[in-house]
This record gives sequence, C-alpha cells and structure tokens, in this order.
Amino acid sequence: MASDSEFISAADAALAAIGDALDRAQDEADADLDWHLNDGILEIECEDGSKLIVNRHVPNREIWVAARSGGFHFRGEGGAWRDTRGGTELGDALAALLRAQAGLDIALPALPPPPV
Repeated sequence: MASDSEFISAADAALAAIGDALDRAQDEADADLDWHLNDGILEIECEDGSKLIVNRHVPNREIWVAARSGGFHFRGEGGAWRDTRGGTELGDALAALLRAQAGLDIALPALPPPPV
C-alpha cells in the first residue's frame, strides 16, 4: 500500500494534468470556464455557474468527482484511476461530465497513474 505522501503526490499530479488540459481546451474552443486548484481540490466553474469539483480523498486513496449528475469515486486499478462502480477511467468520465455540464469537448491525456 502506498504511503499518504505517495498517494497525495500521484493525485496532485493527476489534478494538475486535468488543469493543464482545461487550459488547452479553453484556448482551442474559446470556452468560458474558470478553474483553480488549491490543496488537492480542483474546482471547475462552468459558464452557467454550475461547478464540478475534483478532489483527492486521502483516507480512501481515491479521487472524488462531484458534478451536477452525481458523485463518483476513482481508485487506482490496473495503472489507472478507475470509477469504483463502473470501471470508467477518470479522464474519460471527466470529459463526458464536462461535455454534458459545460458543453466543452475536451480530450484529457492519459493521467499520471495512481501509486501501487
């Protein structure tokens, strides 16, 4: 099992990669989206004022996503962050949520893997 610091480092790398992808998508699509990352919490504000929250949850070693459509938990499995219910990869799930909630087409790169 990974230590807290290993988990935090891996989760923060994934959150930063999501932020970088959001910047690129905004430049390419001229999307009206605002985001900030602070202490393991990535807050994405959509043009309509709704938000998506992506954060690390250290006790469970998961990344949690809260969106208009519900809450999702992603755990390290097979070298990727996978939804604990459906097995969807975090980047794919987040891209679908952003498309549905913000109308933003974004291709998230392979996210840094969770620790083993």
